[in-house]
Amino acid sequence: MKDFYEILGVDKKASADEIKSAYRKQALKWHPDRNKEAGAEAKFKEINKAYEVLADAKKREMYDQYGSSAFERGGHGGHGVGGYGQGPFSYTYTTSGNGGNPFEEVDFGGFSDPFEIFEQFFGFKSPFNQQRQRQHRKIYQIEISFEEAVKGTEKKVSIDRKEKEIKIPAGVDNGMRIRFSDFDLLIQVRSHSFFKREGQDIYVEKNIPYTLAVLGGVVEVPTIDKPVKLKIRPGTKSGTAVRLRGQGVPYPNSSRRGDQYVVFNLDVPERISSKAKKLLEELEKEL
Repeated sequence: MKDFYEILGVDKKASADEIKSAYRKQALKWHPDRNKEAGAEAKFKEINKAYEVLADAKKREMYDQYGSSAFERGGHGGHGVGGYGQGPFSYTYTTSGNGGNPFEEVDFGGFSDPFEIFEQFFGFKSPFNQQRQRQHRKIYQIEISFEEAVKGTEKKVSIDRKEKEIKIPAGVDNGMRIRFSDFDLLIQVRSHSFFKREGQDIYVEKNIPYTLAVLGGVVEVPTIDKPVKLKIRPGTKSGTAVRLRGQGVPYPNSSRRGDQYVVFNLDVPERISSKAKKLLEELEKEL
């Protein structure tokens, strides 16, 4: 089994937030309902195993000490007093903290259903469902705009010649399936002209002139709610990203939201006047 940190693409000293962020990106990328590459489902299961262990402080501590064998049947696990049965199993784990009961029962064996981990993480009961659960269910497809996906919408659709009004929650993404009582709805989201989406995070590029990058100032940038003003620090380099916490896409059926990242690019003019050229030459000498 590969290294769990390597699977998520994080350092062994990664924080809990960094692990969550890495899982969100990897799980969305490799979910077999969105990624049709060969081996996508196996990769998805690997990612969920890694996250299940590294997101739990005690499991992570055990993994750091014994590796993935601690989570396999017959693997290492007895530290101090303890033992294990057939997976899933529990280890009796000895802590080294001061005070309190030195023994604590922690379930270190077996792995949960990767699709359940995914749904619990995103706070959305059915963004995807396993194929075996969809057998004998009708699947319909609907295309919505980027804004409708972000804000949520209600649509009138014809199902089996009957008109129904369905509610699509805010935060759905391209390729998600929503389960209704008697059918599944596959969501297709049209791309936006300048907003780029990655999971629940939004990315937007903003061109700024050289003078603003050097001297600093204030610039207005769009968000999915309303434009906001950002302060540009003097000496801002091209490619600098500013994080707007909580300004991203809502998690379906949740009050949580992703973030928005504004990436600044230097706007270099293709043509300049002779006067501007002379000024730039003088500036170059001064710098």
